[in-house]
Amino acid sequence: MTTDRNTQAPAAPSGNSDLIYQLDDTPAFAPAIFAALQHVLASFVGIITPTLIVGSALGLGAHVPYLVSMALFVSGLGTFVQAKRIGPIGSGLLCLQGTSFGFLSVILSAGFIVKGRGASEEEILATLFGICFCAAFVEIAFSQFINKLRKVITPVVTGTIICLMGLSLIKVGMTDLAGGYGAPDLGALHHLALGGLVLGTIVLLNRASSQVLRLSAVIIGLTLGFAVAWFTGRVDFANMAEVPLISVPQPFKYGFGFDWIAFVPIAVIFLITPLETAGDLTANSIISKQPVKGPLYMRRIKSGVLADGCNSAVAAMFNSLPMTTFSQNNGVIQLTGVASRHVGFYIASILVLLGLFPVVGAVLQLMPKPVLGGATLIMFGTVAVAGIKILSEAGLHRRNVLIVAISLGLGLGVAGVPDVLSHMPDVLKNIFGSPITIGAFSAILLNLFLPDDPQLEEEDESEYDPEAHLHTVLQNRPDDAAIDDNSLKTLSRDLDPAARPS
Repeated sequence: MTTDRNTQAPAAPSGNSDLIYQLDDTPAFAPAIFAALQHVLASFVGIITPTLIVGSALGLGAHVPYLVSMALFVSGLGTFVQAKRIGPIGSGLLCLQGTSFGFLSVILSAGFIVKGRGASEEEILATLFGICFCAAFVEIAFSQFINKLRKVITPVVTGTIICLMGLSLIKVGMTDLAGGYGAPDLGALHHLALGGLVLGTIVLLNRASSQVLRLSAVIIGLTLGFAVAWFTGRVDFANMAEVPLISVPQPFKYGFGFDWIAFVPIAVIFLITPLETAGDLTANSIISKQPVKGPLYMRRIKSGVLADGCNSAVAAMFNSLPMTTFSQNNGVIQLTGVASRHVGFYIASILVLLGLFPVVGAVLQLMPKPVLGGATLIMFGTVAVAGIKILSEAGLHRRNVLIVAISLGLGLGVAGVPDVLSHMPDVLKNIFGSPITIGAFSAILLNLFLPDDPQLEEEDESEYDPEAHLHTVLQNRPDDAAIDDNSLKTLSRDLDPAARPS
């Protein structure tokens, strides 16, 4: 097998965590494309699902094929930037960028606000992408101070907000599983059976001993559900002939709109996702045998989060939802033993090519709601559990319990009883009517003004310590199943100074 001149000879692995190709090695085409395809398969569902959900919930059906194409296209661009590192932008690691589930609830809330004013589909999309474009600069600015703002955005704040994200989205997943919004036969047995088939398949594959099956559980479940729906006559390909052959990326195709009321909750989430990205990049650095302390590490974290913000701005410009790093691809690195950032160029190329063909989005749009709901119900539940994991790592002593209890109570309260804000001015009603917004503000303010428990040992806030907080920001999205318990044990062992070879 021939390799480029920069290629180092693959090392014989001596353990599960050994790498065949290091970060700056250049694998030959065959191993590089094979590893890239595994990354694409592991992340494909995560990239397209938020777009499918937003398009379905807001009634944007005619635009979904193009929006899915753009989601894949900008994921490719973002992955290239992260791997290549262009100037100060990009971590220089093999980390895949994709559409973030973290923004889903606030995007839907913003879309319903605009739709409630009688806006057309194009006006809804123009406003959503305009808001996301502007809000991305919040993360761009935050990236330069991520090690200074831990006093404000602490694990108890992050965990509370992520938990609220998942809990507020579960209704969306359950409604889809039962047939979808407006279905005349909502809850019919054939809907529940189809959604249950997908859900059960994902559960069974996630308990398999093969890591390949675990990584592919969601995409296999969706494929099986889609196939069953097709064979039972619930998928109609009659309109596929009308789908254009090529999707041409067009900046701000739907125009540029803005709404301050819808902007606030989205901007809040842009303060949270950088911490998740920092955790993902830390895990990636460990798996790739890179330092997790010192100036090189901090440069990678800042540059990676900066790339997240810049890629989100580019995504909005090309008519897609905000971007973030995908944690499940860290599991693929462990599986393949390939940490070379040059594989990121192959991943980027595959995603860009997929994004140029709208037939991909058109086929996915035909996926019955119960099929999608069976998968997203697990995904959204996993988001909520990830928040609980962060809170448990933060420590649920009296002060933190008070912060979490009040914030969750307010967030879930306005979601369950929206009329509680009926006598407030429309501006405040729309802002605090989002469970994420009111929960986030509550958690941040309480965390700032409630005095610390004097019995707890104070932490040194002078320097960002990735090791102390890795497990509080790692694995915080619905694609977390890709890194299993054994993987986390490996990370824990790598973080333990006593376990490291001298």
